[in-house]
Amino acid sequence: MEDRRKDLELLEKIAEGSRAAFDRFYEKYAPMVYHIALRIVGDEVEAEDVSHDVFLEILQKPHQFDPKRGSVQAFLAVKTKSRSLDRLRKKRDLLVSRLEEAALTEKGAEFDFLRQLEQQVIIDALTHLPEEQRQAIIHFYFHGETQREIAAAMNKPLGSVKSLIRYGLRNLRKQKELFHWMGAGRGEEQHEA
Repeated sequence: MEDRRKDLELLEKIAEGSRAAFDRFYEKYAPMVYHIALRIVGDEVEAEDVSHDVFLEILQKPHQFDPKRGSVQAFLAVKTKSRSLDRLRKKRDLLVSRLEEAALTEKGAEFDFLRQLEQQVIIDALTHLPEEQRQAIIHFYFHGETQREIAAAMNKPLGSVKSLIRYGLRNLRKQKELFHWMGAGRGEEQHEA
């Protein structure tokens, strides 16, 4: 309780422009923020940048913290997670390398979270494809249907479905930094029957 009161006092002083209060707040929470960022982005330099962004936001908007909604630690953890995810979304190369690393070494909730993020990135990219290409790729990659099954479902010749998938993948690859992981395990010939 005492710790919570001290945190509130520090934030009030930061809002009044106290540099000393900010320095004390930073010293207290910088290791925690950096650790959370590093766990998500998986890169020390990027984690430092995320930490910088979080504390800059605290300095500029200390009144964002609402004590009715939880502790300062929880507030910082949520903010750090959010800024880390923003950075992963903006730097897709970083996201790809993080996903590849996670696929090789990690299990559990964090890995599941990254897989969900990967799916969201792919879904976002699919919205930029022509409708038939998008449908063919969704049937093929997300539903696991064969090209013959897709041809029947879309009432198209098998060759047209192969072309839709091929052109769809080509268009997705034009969003280049996203899909270098797709080619390896999810090739066009995988479900052909």
